[in-house]
Amino acid sequence: MDAMMISSSALTAQRTRMNLIASNLANALTTRTPEGGPYKRKDAMFAAMPMEKNSFASILDKKSQPEALGVEVMEIMEDHNPPRLQYDPSHPDANQQGYIAYPNVNVIEEMTDMMSATRSYEANVTASKASMSMQMKAMEILSK
Repeated sequence: MDAMMISSSALTAQRTRMNLIASNLANALTTRTPEGGPYKRKDAMFAAMPMEKNSFASILDKKSQPEALGVEVMEIMEDHNPPRLQYDPSHPDANQQGYIAYPNVNVIEEMTDMMSATRSYEANVTASKASMSMQMKAMEILSK
């Protein structure tokens, strides 16, 4: 079950990452937010976390097997790079010099990150399916 729990934690983390990327892309031209100023790009910070094992057998087995590590989103960070300035004095959000502050979102970088997150998600789905298949085969062997 460790493999299923690890894959599940990775799927959750990558889904969070994909949601943040989608938000970044959707707000790539947002010049005004409730906090004031342009939208700030967001990114997820991942960290390894030990998987919970609550059964008596797992406590006894803990010394013989290495600890299984999953992944979790530790923090959602805002990018503090300065906004991209573009000259357009007719825009309602332009400053006194005529520049608009656009978010520091690079669409090409976001699309590359989205492809990476999608590939990671797919790899964890495959690992989860393989683990499930192995468990089913083990149950078949035990039932014979």
